[in-house]
Amino acid sequence: MVERRVTLSKEARNGLEFLKRKRLQRAKFVTATQTSVANMMSRSGNALRASASCGPRFHGNANVFSKRKVDKFDTNDLDWTDKILECPVYSPTKEEFEDPLIYLQKIAPEASKYGICKIISPLSASVPAGVVLMKEKAGFKFTTRVQPLRLAEWDTEDKVTFFMSGRNYTFRDFEKMANKVFARRYCSAGCLPATYLEKEFWHEIGCGKMETVEYACDVDGSAFSSSPTDQLGNSKWNLKKLSRLPKSILRLLETSIPGVTEPMLYIGMLFSIFAWHVEDHYLYSINYHHCGASKTWYGIPGHAALDFERVVREHVYTNDILSSDGEDGAFDVLLGKTTLFPPNILLEHEVPVYKAVQKPGEFIITFPRAYHAGFSHGFNCGEAVNFAIGDWFPLGAVASRRYALLNRVPLLPHEELLCKEAMLLRTCLELEDSDFPSPDLFSHNSIKISFVNLMRFQHRARWFLTKSRAGISVSFHSHGTILCSLCKRDCYIAYVGCNCHKHHVCLRHDADSLDFNCGSKHTLYLREDIMDMEAAAKMFEQEDGILDEIRKQTKSDQNMYAYPLSNMFQGAEANGYTPYCELKLDSVAEFYATPEHSTNNQEYSSQYQSVFVHCSENQKPVVSEVSFSSATSTLCSLSESLESFSAPKNQAEEHININATSIIDFEEFAERISNSACESSLSPAVYHERSVKPRGDLQRFDKKPVVNESDDSDSEIFRVKRPSSLKAERRNMNDAMSSKHTAQQVLSNI
Repeated sequence: MVERRVTLSKEARNGLEFLKRKRLQRAKFVTATQTSVANMMSRSGNALRASASCGPRFHGNANVFSKRKVDKFDTNDLDWTDKILECPVYSPTKEEFEDPLIYLQKIAPEASKYGICKIISPLSASVPAGVVLMKEKAGFKFTTRVQPLRLAEWDTEDKVTFFMSGRNYTFRDFEKMANKVFARRYCSAGCLPATYLEKEFWHEIGCGKMETVEYACDVDGSAFSSSPTDQLGNSKWNLKKLSRLPKSILRLLETSIPGVTEPMLYIGMLFSIFAWHVEDHYLYSINYHHCGASKTWYGIPGHAALDFERVVREHVYTNDILSSDGEDGAFDVLLGKTTLFPPNILLEHEVPVYKAVQKPGEFIITFPRAYHAGFSHGFNCGEAVNFAIGDWFPLGAVASRRYALLNRVPLLPHEELLCKEAMLLRTCLELEDSDFPSPDLFSHNSIKISFVNLMRFQHRARWFLTKSRAGISVSFHSHGTILCSLCKRDCYIAYVGCNCHKHHVCLRHDADSLDFNCGSKHTLYLREDIMDMEAAAKMFEQEDGILDEIRKQTKSDQNMYAYPLSNMFQGAEANGYTPYCELKLDSVAEFYATPEHSTNNQEYSSQYQSVFVHCSENQKPVVSEVSFSSATSTLCSLSESLESFSAPKNQAEEHININATSIIDFEEFAERISNSACESSLSPAVYHERSVKPRGDLQRFDKKPVVNESDDSDSEIFRVKRPSSLKAERRNMNDAMSSKHTAQQVLSNI
């Protein structure tokens, strides 16, 4: 019995020693973790600086986070914060809330005057965002960016850049960290008045001790619940559904684009920043606040965008960082989305500014060409996506022109979207009663006027080609969008090319000045259904007010579709031109067809992959031979896999068959961009340092532009909105533009 007791005593002692060691190890681990978190939250910013140094483009410069006095920004007197007017706030009923795009069409005439507006949802989410992200999306984690809380001189020596932190968080881990930062600063876990935090933010930016914050922006995913009992999640205001609604222009895109057609999450902490920016292609945006502390938004009306850019160019940036003279220089730098300055500078120069305080359960809408910026009041989670309705097309044309001037690859095929939407509208008008509500009529008129302007430009440009000395032959095609090799414009209706199909040039360039290095003659490639589109344009022109508005735009040089040939066009009528007149072309080339769909030809697939894009050692995407190919064709036939390619048997077939490097499958291309992760390693500052300066006047050239077989001028082949993985998703869509003409029928009516 004694032996038994002694034996038990030894086991007990051993067990106690084991437990002590375990507890000691656990205590050491907890202490180390708490120390790490405390360092991360410290106002010195040392922990964040260390982590940021591991991120891309840090270069070991510790001064990047250091505050300095910037004389042009006065943050001592913050009384101006009380002078900024609130944007409109709408509280729709459940009936009005039924369809977001119908409701937004209704309020747009008033709300767009302010650039931004707030909508208070009558529906609530029964499943909290935290539950969705922790349970419905098992394993959800994200990486944050480090944001310096300071102002900059915005010259070559001092610009603001956001860095990847290198930290992976769960939703709850980030919430705990953010809440500790807030509690340490304010000795409170509750919300503070928005007006107080607004002054606190600008004081901190100007001369505070807090050097950095973290922000998880552009995170793939959605916090809307898929539960059948969640009212908001099942409504059309679920941002996952918005881009595919019947009135959405982006429904025509067959391939999803994260942040544009698919929503992304934005998870912030105290003073997390979204810098001054405008949406890609001047699209609308909608942002829903799922949970957490409020956000303060500042918005500039779209009609004041040029005034905003002028103030930024003259009073924020210095000339040495502008990529070009004039209004487009500031626009180019603002695309980096790291520019922050207090709005009082805008007020001082009579640029209208409005603000909103967004709380959970509220939507913020930004209208086309409306610059906006803001910050978080504490831990929060929001979600955003872009969208477009018919009234967007005129401003989308302005964005396309600006991208071309800056030689930037477009994100969307604007011309293709416009043509498809116009042809669908024509079908709708022919089949249905024309008694539409007034918001629809305004949207329809925008589509009609934009489409007629485009078709008139295309026809007049072809007329000029017949007068040129280039010796143009004609061929017909049925594929989707390609990019101009000179200005990166998206071409859907027509373009000039050569027999080798490696050089594509839009009709905004002088054909006489083009010099294809392959030595072949010029060929004009036209869509096979171009006569259907011209017939639709003529039908729209018969409606009251359409031609009057077109003449008004042409007279005031507001027709963006004719740029930069507007001046040449003005004298066309005096030289015998009439709209849609018959055009005489020298000769006829055979029909230019896309290859049949096949998934078995691995040789073509590997050939395309090796030629189209590759990454150098510094992860910079290098465009090879087809930087102007159909990367933007996210619609129609070009979204189909183009892996099948048969080598031509003779010279005649060589013209008919497409070159393997000429038309690229967008989905496969997007996956390559995702896998290479080239752009995710680029900071916004580096992104713009690699951007190409504009090529000047696109109308004529002092020297003949050589259209090379390779063009590595662009730092990216297809400008993805977000540095995240693209989720290429096939979409099936019924195309109302099914009416076809043979090449001979079209030619006889050109």
